[in-house]
Amino acid sequence: MLSFDRYIGYTVELIYMDGLERITQRMVVVQKVRGDVLDVYCLQRRQPRRLRLDRILSVRKVGDRRIS
Repeated sequence: MLSFDRYIGYTVELIYMDGLERITQRMVVVQKVRGDVLDVYCLQRRQPRRLRLDRILSVRKVGDRRIS
């Protein structure tokens, strides 16, 4: 499984499949990795989200600036 620790503080683009198997594309700021869950701030919804790691299909770092 991919290590998400290296993305903490960065904006990333995720392809994610939710519990109803709908696939979405999200721009998020990674805040914390907790076991099998990723805490992020969703830039589109402007709200924190908790995403299951096993449902993340793809991840791509956007830019090189870390957000504190």
